[in-house]
Amino acid sequence: MACRFTSRPTGLLGALLVLGATACVDERVVFQDRELFEDPLTEAGSFLGYTDHEDKLTVCGNCHIGVQGDWQVTGHAAAWDGLQDSGHAQELCQGCHTVSQLGNVTTDIGGHAATGEERYEDVQCEACHGPGLDHVLDPSDETAPLAAVAVGLDLTLGCGECHQGAHHSFVDEWAESGHALINPSPAGNPSCTSCHTGEGALQMLGVRTTYLEEATVAQPDEHLAITCAVCHDPHGSENSAQLRLPIDVPSEEENLCMQCHHKRGIPDPTTFRGPHSPEGPLLLGTAGWWPPDMTFPGGRIVATHGSEANPRLCASCHVRSFEVLDDETEELVFQSTGHSFEATPCVDGNGVPTGGDCAEEERSFAGCVASGCHSSEESTISLKAIAESRIAGHAADLEDLLATIPEAEFDPDDGRYSAAEGSRFNLELARFNGSAVHNPFLVEALLLASIQELEARYGPAAPPASGSAGAPGGR
Repeated sequence: MACRFTSRPTGLLGALLVLGATACVDERVVFQDRELFEDPLTEAGSFLGYTDHEDKLTVCGNCHIGVQGDWQVTGHAAAWDGLQDSGHAQELCQGCHTVSQLGNVTTDIGGHAATGEERYEDVQCEACHGPGLDHVLDPSDETAPLAAVAVGLDLTLGCGECHQGAHHSFVDEWAESGHALINPSPAGNPSCTSCHTGEGALQMLGVRTTYLEEATVAQPDEHLAITCAVCHDPHGSENSAQLRLPIDVPSEEENLCMQCHHKRGIPDPTTFRGPHSPEGPLLLGTAGWWPPDMTFPGGRIVATHGSEANPRLCASCHVRSFEVLDDETEELVFQSTGHSFEATPCVDGNGVPTGGDCAEEERSFAGCVASGCHSSEESTISLKAIAESRIAGHAADLEDLLATIPEAEFDPDDGRYSAAEGSRFNLELARFNGSAVHNPFLVEALLLASIQELEARYGPAAPPASGSAGAPGGR
């Protein structure tokens, strides 16, 4: 029951009338839902797009509020304006700056490509998930459009349909990288899947989102590579480039790259296998077996690459973008995104990355200069050669010394990690690919400390018959 007045009485009489009118009108309150979207044109292919173009409110965002808020501050939400402001907007570019058949399972032309309507501008939810009309009409798990996280090497479906080509070569370069390879269970160890498969890495990173291939990868011998969505959150994040974790934090626990690139950086008491992916601890100056008497201020030995002088840490060298211009016209030939993850990529005569392996003289060291660490490519190559030579000399000396140690000192079943075993770990660490670059100071210190420790315990090794076994810079 409620009273309803067409005019508001005033004064004492009005007050008395109000107090007395407690059951004068029987009223029902009726709620009416507002329309969440306009019906799409038939040719739009069930794409819904924006419900409010000006405020960038997607139809999906009416329910998925948190994701809508995260997405609104990403580059995808400004894709259309970015294209128009680029100075070289063309119609052929529009498919990757709007909701269309690109990037999702749909192959029929739809969305902006079919209608030209502004409601489909920007890379909205449906650009990756596909048309949402069926799900809005029947919001159930069965109708939910799922995005793909796989990246086909044919560059169809998912991120690869747009993030490829001479100007956006993310997936092209990724396809040449180790991240594109799938080796789910090296040495028959299922625990390796957390870093060697995409689905394992997503689980390790705490990602619980449902994706298109989820049922497929649950089958034996079906796995995802370390694709874009493993490292980047498509819905947005507080980190640069929508990364799931930061790259500028010097911490094995918090740094994105070091979630995988930190395995057996120090000896593992449960196994006597050598270093596996020790790059993170090397960079941070904590890797290796430290003899009991080996001390250093702060408990770390840090080289420039792991210091405040290099705030982007791994990414400074391994994810470096650069342009290749034509010598005569100065027009763009290739835009490298750094997603081959090669610090010194192989390049052709024009400077375009070629992928694969090559001789050192065919590699580009330009990134070492661009990062601000080195003054020229020539000085970089010289410093690298000197560091490798010094480390090779100390490593040869340590290897000679280890050859004289009784075999019983390498017994993995005696429940201890001996000085001999620790020194052998340091030798393997020194010879691990890239160690002389990631932290030459630490590697050299570990080798010298190991030599000193073994000589104190077992005596020095006999000198070789024909001079030193090491290169210049040995003991």
